[in-house]
Amino acid sequence: MTQATAPAASSSSPASPAGRKDGRTAQRSLWRRLLARPEVGALIAAIGVYVFFFVAAPSFRDAGALSTVLYQASVMGIMTLPVALLMIGGEFDLSAGVAVTTSALTAAILSFQLSVNVWTGVIVALIVSLGVGAFNGWLLIKTGLPSFLVTLGSFLILQGANLAVTKIFTGNVASDSIADMDGFDQAKKIFASEFTIGGVNFKITIVYWLVFAVAATWLLLRTKFGNWIFAVGGDKDSARAVGVPVSFTKIALFMGVGAGAWFVGMHLLFSFNTVQSGEGVGNEFLYIIAAVIGGCLLTGGYGSAIGPVIGAFIFGMVNQGIVYANWNPDWFKAFLGVMLLVAALVNLWVRRTATRR
Repeated sequence: MTQATAPAASSSSPASPAGRKDGRTAQRSLWRRLLARPEVGALIAAIGVYVFFFVAAPSFRDAGALSTVLYQASVMGIMTLPVALLMIGGEFDLSAGVAVTTSALTAAILSFQLSVNVWTGVIVALIVSLGVGAFNGWLLIKTGLPSFLVTLGSFLILQGANLAVTKIFTGNVASDSIADMDGFDQAKKIFASEFTIGGVNFKITIVYWLVFAVAATWLLLRTKFGNWIFAVGGDKDSARAVGVPVSFTKIALFMGVGAGAWFVGMHLLFSFNTVQSGEGVGNEFLYIIAAVIGGCLLTGGYGSAIGPVIGAFIFGMVNQGIVYANWNPDWFKAFLGVMLLVAALVNLWVRRTATRR
């Protein structure tokens, strides 16, 4: 964007009063700068939801309840982070939910059928998950089709394959238990262990979730790749014109979603020893909702990693708060829909307030 150069003032022009600043040069207030952060709207919503359930559900105040909320948020949040980065890069992945199940089934079925150490299945599952992400990104780049259509196709393929392949090898809709196989205990310690603080048990996924959030924040704000993500999400043609490797960035983002799906899939597998082949359907929308609540725009080019963390925490509070309040759980989706609309409106108000002169 070009700016017109103001004509030079003549020597006879009166000097401007000292310290006078117009709307273009005045520094924004601290309040405006805070509102410019993508996660501020989500933080306001999170405080509101927490206070609401703190009052409506007395058991919500217990430390054990906080542990459950954090666990639900962490499982959702680990996947929401790469999905949010992909959205900032201007794309969607509708196969993210079933990709988690695909990863878990791959590890479980391969390990059981070949009677090998479960770590063999874990490694193959990682390769498969990264391959699915790379395929989505490659097809998007090669065809120019919207990511909505590309990943919708992947969603249907994976959903059908999960069910069909599982039935072929197990004769059932679930994988066989791998709890007594070599390597299971070691893998469980890494992916599904617990630790205790003050007599309350917490899942290890909470730690991973926060570590991944810090890493994603550093990636976005302190690396060249983070700049590329914002650039391709804002305008990929302009980004390409200034030397940003658009194809590499988008494929890497899709592979990031695959890596997230693998990690969550391993957690579910080693938490429950077996996997239902029909799980994961619909979770892709929950990941997107959590990212949007966290301040990511559907149009790309705007967002943060902290916002989706808060969005996932809101999801955990709503999911468990309804239970602790003894409400009908059928209202969960309705409540989540209301939260999505409210968060979208709050985020819109925040951005308009932040940019208002």
